[in-house]
Amino acid sequence: MKFLRTRWLEVTALLVVGAAVVRGVTVAADVTQGDVQRIMYVHVPAAWLAFLAFGVTVVGSVAWLRSGKPHWDRLAASSAEIGVVFTGLAIVAGMIWARPVWGQFWTWEPRLVTTALLFFIYLGYLALRRAVIDPVERARRSAIMGIVAFIQIPIVYQSVNWWRSLHQTSSRNSIDAPLRVTLWLAVLAFTFAYAVMLRRRLELSLLEAALELRQLEGSQAVAGAAVVAPSLEKAGHHG
Repeated sequence: MKFLRTRWLEVTALLVVGAAVVRGVTVAADVTQGDVQRIMYVHVPAAWLAFLAFGVTVVGSVAWLRSGKPHWDRLAASSAEIGVVFTGLAIVAGMIWARPVWGQFWTWEPRLVTTALLFFIYLGYLALRRAVIDPVERARRSAIMGIVAFIQIPIVYQSVNWWRSLHQTSSRNSIDAPLRVTLWLAVLAFTFAYAVMLRRRLELSLLEAALELRQLEGSQAVAGAAVVAPSLEKAGHHG
């Protein structure tokens, strides 16, 4: 049954992603920007999924601090990894869009800078997890950082409203209906893709946890084998 549920999710995600791709390349181009506007069907959903993924990391972090159950820590870590991927994709897609529209790939404007900072903060979160060997201490430190790091999300989102910027302000209803429908379909497709990736990453994290436990038990056994109890026969011989 679990296999069937996973397969159903993957098939649904594939169909929705396929529909989003077809819609994205066939819908009429934006009147002002032309075909370059189509990159928004990748850039905006990727940014949304980054926010969602890091939100799940916060949920997992808080839940681990409250319960201490390992599966919450695995959820937080798995979602953070996927969030970093989507953040990187959002940055790259935004740079591709910026080159023909702004005339350059990168400019030090608030939205870009805060998003790049978000990317590096969560890279630091993943680095922290690799730096701590003890599973419990690693989960505790990561949970605290995962909660604190989420403060950057509203800063990124509100950056275009708080500071003067080249980036357009938040505008949900300022685009034509066909383009808006295409954008929401792309968001839905990315959300399904995230769900599949998260499920698979959680399955992998279970295998990693089991392997880590075996390695820890093996290292303890080897260390214990090096300590040999004194032999009475040898003690008497030396006496």
